[in-house]
Amino acid sequence: MHTRTLRTALATVTAGLAAATCLSAAGPATAAPAAGAAGAARNACSSSVAIDGFSDALDKTTFQGTYVGNFSALATDRHGTIAALSDRSSLFRLDAKTLEPKSVVPLADESGAALDSEGLVVDKDGTYLVSSETEPSVRRYSRTGEILDTLPVPDALRTTPAGRGQSNGTFEGLTLLPDGKTLVASMEYALSGDDTGLVRVQTWQRTKSNHFRLGAQYAYPVDAGLGVPEVTATPDGRLLVLERGFTSGVGNTVRLYLADPRRATDVSDTETLTTSGIRTVRKSLLTDIAACPSLGATAKQPQPNPLLDNIEGMAVTGRTKGRLDVLLVSDDNQGATQTTRFYRLRVRV
Repeated sequence: MHTRTLRTALATVTAGLAAATCLSAAGPATAAPAAGAAGAARNACSSSVAIDGFSDALDKTTFQGTYVGNFSALATDRHGTIAALSDRSSLFRLDAKTLEPKSVVPLADESGAALDSEGLVVDKDGTYLVSSETEPSVRRYSRTGEILDTLPVPDALRTTPAGRGQSNGTFEGLTLLPDGKTLVASMEYALSGDDTGLVRVQTWQRTKSNHFRLGAQYAYPVDAGLGVPEVTATPDGRLLVLERGFTSGVGNTVRLYLADPRRATDVSDTETLTTSGIRTVRKSLLTDIAACPSLGATAKQPQPNPLLDNIEGMAVTGRTKGRLDVLLVSDDNQGATQTTRFYRLRVRV
């Protein structure tokens, strides 16, 4: 797919998104939203973003014998649920209001081996598109975990030595544009040989037979020292992009950007990316999460703001009064110094 194809798809996307019930979470270490205009001002992270609350209620818990955590992606699912993907090959469905686990489905590759599952889309028919950064790959799964399809992946994006992708640094983010036709995956880090500040974004186009063929590829300019753990489509077809990094003894950096690829150069045939001669994806900073009020949060290791953790998953859950309701989740890596924490944001784009 060329730049014109994506531009046309984005231009024809309708801005409609059914408003979802505002998510809340009951349980320990839960910050309640502040009321009224004064509360909104106190909860401001920036002029574009405010935080409604957070919840640690699922931290270090289990459900039906499966550890609840290691969350790498979120997506709005059917029947009042949120799909939450663990990078340990488990797909949970959480109650949209309470975040209480309702079910869990194990995932595996064709040989039955576990995935390093990182990106998640709930397709229009209720099936799941799941990216794994092991190969990397994108597979379609039934609601009970059977593999239904495998999408093509450019050779250059495969992990070394098969390609130029960094181990543990390939398909982290996955999202479907509101037109339902364009699938988008973000690499976490640059390919070997590319400018380290340019991360590739791969697209696919849905075919009439409901498969996906390779589309255009774009260069996203990531902040120095950070990677891209998640991308999520907005109702108008732009992208919310999380950028994240970690410094030992200091903590996490997590920034939320609004990105627009519509005028970006298709770099599918560009072997080595540099900023010379291409138009990168345009982005604008919405907020640095460290600027949010801490709301009484505590951290298990040094952080610039105790609210911060290893934030990795994101979903748009609704729209109210011109703002998007956005749910974030951190990946605790099943470790003692990290927390499974959900965050509820209001984002003006």
